[in-house]
Amino acid sequence: MIDVRPFEGLGAFRNEWLDARHHFSFAAYHDPARMGFGALRVWNDDAIAPGTGFDPHPHREMEIITYVREGAITHRDSLGNEGRTTAGDIQVMHAGTGIVHAEYNRETTPTRLFQIWIRPDQARAAPGWATRRFPRSGVAVLADGREGRDESALPLYADASFAAGTLGIGETHIMTPGAGRVVYLVASRGTLTVNGIAAPERAGIAISDEERVEIAATSAAELVYVNVRA
Repeated sequence: MIDVRPFEGLGAFRNEWLDARHHFSFAAYHDPARMGFGALRVWNDDAIAPGTGFDPHPHREMEIITYVREGAITHRDSLGNEGRTTAGDIQVMHAGTGIVHAEYNRETTPTRLFQIWIRPDQARAAPGWATRRFPRSGVAVLADGREGRDESALPLYADASFAAGTLGIGETHIMTPGAGRVVYLVASRGTLTVNGIAAPERAGIAISDEERVEIAATSAAELVYVNVRA
């Protein structure tokens, strides 16, 4: 099954510094039919104005992936970690037993990012944070917590993987989700087809019960997806 969730139908929040869309129920947006997808709990599409951001706030028992689409985000947390993550790269935060962090756009232009929360399989894990630069071409796994995980990826305390990359027009990417697993995919830029079904820019594509998934770029595209337990 491939379920297309148009960008225009996502939950929305906007104030003077944040323009956000919510693929699943989050904060004041509540849709009982969209409380998550398998172990995936949150997928927010945020635009953060220059010189602003999220002041210190706590998290517990969640794996939080931030993928920067444009600009950069600067992170600081209660463990003493601090770093800047730029477009095309990710940061992974293990909330575990508890962490307080802040994220700011210290740039002169808006920062656009996806923030993705996945329920962990390991309870009461030690909190932590890491970021890493990755190649800017092709599609690669950037964070992985599955058995036999990709050692080049940032680790997760969840039976899940996160992949991102680019496809030129007419290029394809093949995935095999695996038994008992689901995939959530977004074309953050450009347009795709997923097993022949059109995937407009920034729409959410919920994929389940598909042994093989062929993603084809119908324009130059950037794609982002997670593979999680159903």
